[in-house]
Amino acid sequence: MKLVPLADRVVLKQIEAEETTKSGIVLPGSAQEKPQMATVIEVGPGGNVDGKEIKMEVAVGDKVIYSQYAGTKAKLEGTEYIIVRQSDILAVVK
Repeated sequence: MKLVPLADRVVLKQIEAEETTKSGIVLPGSAQEKPQMATVIEVGPGGNVDGKEIKMEVAVGDKVIYSQYAGTKAKLEGTEYIIVRQSDILAVVK
């Protein structure tokens, strides 16, 4: 199965949190801060959304930073994804 986003939506896969600090201290799962960085898995077609022409500015494989409380979580075949609107993506990491 595959998630195919509609309109201006983007499917993201969150990048795993680091398990150790820069000084080498191992963090338990509860102490790890969830990063707002993810990899783009699928991109919707854009088009006319709410009367405005939307051009998709992200591509599959881009690493992006997204709003902390954005999107809808979806689990498919054991993998967790986040579906967000393109406007919830704050930056592309190059």
